Amino acid sequence: MSDMQGQATAGEVFAPSPQVVANANIQSYEEMARAADQDLAGFWGARAKEFEWFKPWNKVLDDSNKPFYKWFVGGQVNIAYNCLDRHVKTWRRNKIALIWEGENGEVRTFSYHALNREVRKFANVLKSMGVQKGDRVTLYMGRVPELPIAMLACAKIGAVHSVVYGGFSVEALHGRIEDSASNVVITCDGGFMNNKIVELKKIVDEALKRCPTVEHVIVFKRTGHEVYMEQGRDYWWHELMGLPIARANGNHCDTEVMDAEDPLFLLYTSGTTGKPKAILHTHGGYMVGIATTLKWVFDLKEEDRWWCSADPGWITGHSYIVYGPLLLGATGFMYEGAPAYPYPNRWWSLIEKYGISVFYTAPTAIRGLMRFGESWPNRHDLSSLRLLGTVGEPINPEAWKWYHRVIGKERCPIMDTWWQTETGMFMITPLPVMNLKPGSATRPFPGLVADVYDEAGKPAKPGEEGYLVLKRPWPAMLRTIYKDPERYVNQYWTRYPGVYFTGDSARKDADGYFWIIGRVDDVIKVSGYRLGTAEIESALVSHPAVAEAAAIGLPHEIKGQAIYTYVILKAGREGNEALAEELKQHVAHEMGPIAKPEKITFVDKLPKTRSGKIMRRVLKARAQGLPEGDITTLEE
Repeated sequence: MSDMQGQATAGEVFAPSPQVVANANIQSYEEMARAADQDLAGFWGARAKEFEWFKPWNKVLDDSNKPFYKWFVGGQVNIAYNCLDRHVKTWRRNKIALIWEGENGEVRTFSYHALNREVRKFANVLKSMGVQKGDRVTLYMGRVPELPIAMLACAKIGAVHSVVYGGFSVEALHGRIEDSASNVVITCDGGFMNNKIVELKKIVDEALKRCPTVEHVIVFKRTGHEVYMEQGRDYWWHELMGLPIARANGNHCDTEVMDAEDPLFLLYTSGTTGKPKAILHTHGGYMVGIATTLKWVFDLKEEDRWWCSADPGWITGHSYIVYGPLLLGATGFMYEGAPAYPYPNRWWSLIEKYGISVFYTAPTAIRGLMRFGESWPNRHDLSSLRLLGTVGEPINPEAWKWYHRVIGKERCPIMDTWWQTETGMFMITPLPVMNLKPGSATRPFPGLVADVYDEAGKPAKPGEEGYLVLKRPWPAMLRTIYKDPERYVNQYWTRYPGVYFTGDSARKDADGYFWIIGRVDDVIKVSGYRLGTAEIESALVSHPAVAEAAAIGLPHEIKGQAIYTYVILKAGREGNEALAEELKQHVAHEMGPIAKPEKITFVDKLPKTRSGKIMRRVLKARAQGLPEGDITTLEE
């Protein structure tokens, strides 16, 4: 480990151990990036050849109708075939594909053979209900194996799934069913979270009062509590799976041959910025992008046990719980419940119990578990871990170092990944062989070109903040916003013509490492200075008393905006005026006097989306007594 000086590369650099480098799937980042720069089509074409295609493509990338890019044009493929059918023809049929543990301790495991059998049966059930290629199916479920089974069954028969996170409100669910015009909804009677039942079926019933398109509802029995079942509309999953229709042709179901550009799923982005957008992803390019990134960034091997702690309902879950690991023939783990129930060691006990070797989670979860101290993780043998990762937001250096030291025991590199629902796959991310700087997502994945632009569209100087842009198309990119191509062009491609505008602010240091600051609308302008909310929050969290923080800008007569912050303290600490003053001085010391908060409010919780993003616009509205807008994506 060494200290690097200078403004742009201040802070520590963590080099990978010789053992990590020797073991890595990709030995040289530079070599791969160079190969992609010299021949982009050849680079991605070689990755695509690792999968089975019903018909090869004529062209890797068609950019004749920008920004509506197409990948693997003329190719025929099905992602579900590559997740399951391909493996059951090999020794992997008996390999464990999925291990699942419920919050109550119940355990279920599926070999590739067993998972394939369940997917085939459920695909037959969907077909018996009239679901055809191109039809939309809405899934609103808890974190149970039947959620990936339903997703894969849709993909197998060419239906387009729209997963709505199990816990969104009636309004959010209704809006998404209506927008996608789904005929079938798949749900559970309820889900378990923190030993409480989430009333999934009840929420579906409410939403359907205003959704005339829905003809059938399939209900998986998880909690066993009594729910309303409408005659002729609602069916129990287990009853349908026991019928001859499910076992037609000896449990067989033909996999639909799909064009590489045929739609695979819709996923609605969370409402941090108003009306949700239905992001459309396709079979071919998405498959190649997510499998390649997972294999290279998390270095997955046959013997690994992979745990991504997200929910399958988010893009992280689609790409890296369901499709990515199965494409690679990996063993994945899925846990139903909350990280701190019944005690704050639940996650660490699961890592020990199942021998998890690669663990991927969100900074908000890490900070939440940091609050409980080191003794909980230290009770467990975490020696099976070899790689760690983070997703969802920038990780502040304090949390990074805690994760590295306490969970990874200073031997596990941390893959800090930046990407979006829209990108489908990791975009800016380390590979295990690279030097790491706590808080930096490092460099663009090989084949990608990113930059930081100023207002005028010129590249910003090293260390200068600006807008993060992507300058080259990639296979897993969104193809459009469903039913709204105009919004797709306006939202992502018009700010800087021909360049993808991410909506995030960032800076690039002298080594070419990217530091993501946060959403553009999460930037506070104080006396002409642009300050990232994530940076202010990071400064607060670096104080030993603080567990979590949120910063917002509110109108100020003199400064333009003033910084207001909300702070959750670590267990055993009490908020008072003296501590508030100490925290203000601490931020001023860490970031300079200009960043000193005007006001600090101590709170027990913060408004967050279920993916862990702080909804700062809700805090702003509350602080100013204004309407809070769409809060359907709030966790509580």
